[in-house]
Amino acid sequence: MNEQKELALKQENLSERNRQIPTVAPVVDILENDDEILLFADMPGVSREDITVNIENGRLALSGVRKMSTAGAASWEEFGEVEYRRVFSVPQTINIGKVGAELKEGVLRLRLPKAEAAKPRQIEIKAS
Repeated sequence: MNEQKELALKQENLSERNRQIPTVAPVVDILENDDEILLFADMPGVSREDITVNIENGRLALSGVRKMSTAGAASWEEFGEVEYRRVFSVPQTINIGKVGAELKEGVLRLRLPKAEAAKPRQIEIKAS
């Protein structure tokens, strides 16, 4: 095989490997109580190392990539690589320093604690 054909084949193989993977929005549940906002995002097949959570300027951005490694040629493929991506607005009253994240059984759990000033208070009424 001549050098130009080899180079062309290598470039074709490289472009196949670098193909775009589909981007989808993960299914999310959001709950709120007096102390925090809880967010549960379904990201099946994504490992902890492939998830990114950023909070900046009132925006919460979630992303994660599910990577699949297959051996041999696929004759049918319905469950492949995908990038989960979703962005939310969050209140400025979130205590960013205490935000926690956990990945368990394909579900990303975020705890967004509220700052003390944002928590509801009971006002005592004094008799005169």
